Amino acid sequence: MRYSAMTDGPIILFDAECILCSANAHFVLKHDRAASFRLASIQSAAGADICRRNGIDPHDPASLLVVDGTRIHRDSDGVLFIYERLGWPWRLVTVCRLAPVALRDPVYRWIARHRYRLFGKRSTCWVAPPEYRGRIL
Repeated sequence: MRYSAMTDGPIILFDAECILCSANAHFVLKHDRAASFRLASIQSAAGADICRRNGIDPHDPASLLVVDGTRIHRDSDGVLFIYERLGWPWRLVTVCRLAPVALRDPVYRWIARHRYRLFGKRSTCWVAPPEYRGRIL
């Protein structure tokens, strides 16, 4: 099944057990005024399938993944893509594109590898508030 065809916009795959990732997912839902993003946790069947098809182990995710039609954005490019699409003032974060990917991605990957130790891990997956459930796959 092609999940990107099921939505009107990009799909953000995130770790719903990670406190940092869940907070970011909630932030995106709250600040996405155009309601263009859809979200899927990697722990869900849809999210795990999308991860596998894009070379990410859903049982050991080390990257954020944004599927935008046929384009895939991961690691720091995924984060910057999201904030760029959120508009003003969040778009300002994209000044980080001035740093080369070779510098940005190692920092992103270090945080991703240590996210549970740095920010904590939920004992259950984050569940979106009712007003956003239509945007969750």
